[in-house]
This record gives sequence, C-alpha cells and structure tokens, in this order.
Amino acid sequence: MLHTVLDGLLDRTVVAGYTRVGLAVREKFWPALDPDALAGSTVLVTGANSGIGKAIAAGVAGLGATVLLTVRDKARGEAARADILGAVPGADVRVERCDVSDLPGVRTFAADLVTRVPRLDAVIHNAGVMPPERTRTEQGHELSLATHVLGPVLLTELLLPSLATSPDPRVVLMSSGGMYTQRLPADDIEYTSGRYRGAVAYARSKRIQVALTPLLADRWATRSVMVAAMHPGWADTPGVATSLPAFRRLTGPALRTPEQAADTAIWLTATLPTPESGRFWHDRAVRPVHYLPSTRYSDAELQRVWHYCLGAVGLS
Repeated sequence: MLHTVLDGLLDRTVVAGYTRVGLAVREKFWPALDPDALAGSTVLVTGANSGIGKAIAAGVAGLGATVLLTVRDKARGEAARADILGAVPGADVRVERCDVSDLPGVRTFAADLVTRVPRLDAVIHNAGVMPPERTRTEQGHELSLATHVLGPVLLTELLLPSLATSPDPRVVLMSSGGMYTQRLPADDIEYTSGRYRGAVAYARSKRIQVALTPLLADRWATRSVMVAAMHPGWADTPGVATSLPAFRRLTGPALRTPEQAADTAIWLTATLPTPESGRFWHDRAVRPVHYLPSTRYSDAELQRVWHYCLGAVGLS
C-alpha cells in the first residue's frame, strides 16, 4: 500500500522521518483514537513536568485517564498539573514525587503507591537526563543508566501488583533514535572508561533499554503486561535546548512539538487491539532495532547486560 511505502522511505531517510515532516505525512493515514479510550484508567507518567512527558500526561488525560504526574520536583509538578487542567478542564491529575534514579527511593515510592492505587493501567517511563559530565547516583550507578534503565525496571517490577489488576496493563519506555548509533555496551555497562560525553551516555542507555524490552516483555508476560519501547523523533523540548543547543539551532524549524512527539506513547497506551509486546515503535509502527551492522550484539552480550541490570536493582 502507498502509505506503507511512504512510511518505509521516511524511516530510512531519518531526517525526514524523525522531523515534523514525517509525522505530517504519516498521520494522514491514521484513524483517530476513541476520545474515551482511557476512561476509567489510571496512567502513571514519569518526568511529566515539562516537554514530552507533560504532553503525554495531557494527552492521556484528554482521553479520560486519571494521571499520576510522577516527578522529582513537586512544585514543578504542581505547575504542570495546573497547565494540564487549563488545557483539559475537569481532568483528574495528581502529582506524585519519585526520583527514578534513586533506587531506595523507588522502593519506598512503589510500596506506598500500591497501597493507594490498587489498579494501575499503564506506566509510561519518560523521565530522562543527559548529564554533561560523568555523574553517579548515591548507589554508584551512572546517572543515565539509573534513570533510563535501572529505575524503570525496578519501578515496574514493584508496581506489578497494581498493574496485574488491570484488564489490559501496558508499559511504555521512551527511548531515542540516538540509540541507533550505539552498540550494546556489554563490557562497560556503567560507562566508566574513556572520554565521557553526555549525549553518548544517553544513547548507550537507550540502546540498553531497547535491547532489554523483549526480555522485560517475557518477564512480565505472566501478568499479561504489554511492554513497548518507542522513540518520539526529533522534538523541540527544554532538554534538547539545554543539552543539545547546536543540534537545535541546526534543525529548529523541522523539530516536532512536544505534543507531536508524545503521539506514539499515547497511542501505545490507548489503542485497540493491544499492540504486540516486546517491540520497538516510532510513529505508530514497529521499527527495526538496528540499521548499522556495527551495532549488532550477541545473545551472550545481551544476557550479560540483562543479568547485570537485574542484579543492580536486586531482582533475580
């Protein structure tokens, strides 16, 4: 079909596919979501006080969900809540505080949340960092790895009792197209050697995130949890403006808005039938996890990273 051919061409050209140009072409072929698709559901969104996370929270609220804005800074979370309520009057939006890079804090937060929220329908892991210099958490983990991989894995595992009560539980991991440039760092998972670059640390951790998605899908299949990783394309967000100013100057007019970048995460949470678990998505379609032969890895390398991450968060 024409749209399939166009979609594939856009994806391979990267620049067109990841900008607002690709979205403008693709969305012409998309059916609208049911405006009440998430009525009665509860959705937790991390990193929800700005950028794509805030747009995701507003989007799922607009589809009827109760939204748990899960943020590090409660004051900023309250400001985001006010903005969302201005855009979606009458929405049920609640602010929760959790720094997903702080593993003991994640345990405390999850233990409390499952007593207050017995049914959780979706968790969208959007919280992200791009530290300018090598930074370790109090538990000794590289900050990007802790924020994008370790914290989300642990938080989801601990929230399984609430997710399991949903008739259709879903978990969405916000990745990045930047992961295509990186090989799985099986020999240096914590990025302890070599010159440290924040953008590389970010992309490495996103590669790990995507590589582990099928394994997480298998692990949580007994609870019927759908697990998806996705990337939003190139978006104009506060994080990009702060961490990648040269990239923003070069691509500025073509960058997606946070709302455009949020679309696939919202779609994965709300669409029916339930998307296939364990896959990597962009613009509502499954995408390859490799484009460069140099990024491919062995099963032994994948298992090494998998067992390291499980051990780091205290899971068997």
